[in-house]
Amino acid sequence: MMNARTRPLLALAALAALLPAGLGAGPEYPAKGPDVYDTHVDGEAQITAALAKASVEHKRVLLDFGANWCIWCRRLHSTFESDPAVSRALDRGFVVVMVDVNTRNGVKRNAGVNARYGDPIQRGIPVLVVLDSDGKQLTTKDSGELEEGEGHSPAKITAFLAQWAPTGHP
Repeated sequence: MMNARTRPLLALAALAALLPAGLGAGPEYPAKGPDVYDTHVDGEAQITAALAKASVEHKRVLLDFGANWCIWCRRLHSTFESDPAVSRALDRGFVVVMVDVNTRNGVKRNAGVNARYGDPIQRGIPVLVVLDSDGKQLTTKDSGELEEGEGHSPAKITAFLAQWAPTGHP
């Protein structure tokens, strides 16, 4: 006979058993650290959700195309998260979508998304694409132009974001 305390635990265990095995898996490239790009999420679904949010919040959508093995992708992501000016500019004017475009075991992840925006990864990753809240592609940015030394220049990133921020978002 189940008591009131056991029932929620069994329900939680049953729910956990239904989750895909990949969700509990470790990073795709363990030596590189935690994944930056979600290897299981559909880029189209991510963008659809981001566009809905951007429309409500009067923001733009920033697509960051990359892969978990890519050191420059990780460095750019680190600057997005750790530099206060960059983080503030992103938060104020953009909904960021991290699009995994890795090719692994012959499978090109989010190939349709890449094609939809003119194959921005053809010159390398990471690459940034800015969309307005209606989904119109406004620009594509080779992140190499934002590099400085062994990383990315916060000043160059914030200047780029300011150039493409929606009106009224500093």
